[in-house]
Amino acid sequence: MTIIFEKTKNVARITLNRPKVHNAFNQQMIVELTAAFADLESCPNTDIVLISGAGASFSAGADLEWMKLAAGYSYEENIADAMKLSNMFDALYRLKQLTIACVHGANMGGAIGLISSSDIVFADQESKFALSEVKLGLTPATISPYVINAIGARQAKRYFQTGELFNAEKALEIGLIHEIFTSEDDREGLIDSLLYSIRHNAPNAMKNAKKLVIDYNNEQITDDLRRDSAMKIAKTRSSEEAAEGLSAFFDKRKPDWKNDV
Repeated sequence: MTIIFEKTKNVARITLNRPKVHNAFNQQMIVELTAAFADLESCPNTDIVLISGAGASFSAGADLEWMKLAAGYSYEENIADAMKLSNMFDALYRLKQLTIACVHGANMGGAIGLISSSDIVFADQESKFALSEVKLGLTPATISPYVINAIGARQAKRYFQTGELFNAEKALEIGLIHEIFTSEDDREGLIDSLLYSIRHNAPNAMKNAKKLVIDYNNEQITDDLRRDSAMKIAKTRSSEEAAEGLSAFFDKRKPDWKNDV
């Protein structure tokens, strides 16, 4: 197995587990991650997904042996192979749960795709990042929709073309990550603080709120979009969660959503 996949209560933990090669992606890891995300998509009792890497790095990107193999593929075989990777990123990006990536060490190439596809990213202060594909005569094409969405076109133009190495402070500045931690205890403190802050949130409302961002990102504000948003809030207001949330607010009690994170 190239990953460790564990579920505790309503929190799932996925650990990239190829530490000897800095958790570089290969075909097996892509298959296993895709399967894990598919499992979570159909798991009603999981609300939080934590993703991390074993060993010295989160992920060094694509495995060199896999890249050598792909170089010998036909054009059609390369499309099929690249789509498997793209499907993995898309499954993570669209996952209904709140996804949190905790990264450290080297974060190269495809690893930036995982980071950009996650909802929240915490990074160790010593982390290094690079979209280094151009140094190998390649481009970050498969991950580009997710990276551009995360950091914007202006920053992507720079880092896609330069392939330069940048640190956690720069990753924070350009919007690739959300917080920097300085130790394992600090990282766990960030996670615990986040879980504490959402412990009384309505789980279905969180999932629907995430879907709003996915559905409306980069869309023009048209009459149709505004009507769609009105229909969504109308449906939410008539839900059992909303009824419980409002009742709890006026009764000055905690809502009974069974959201034990």
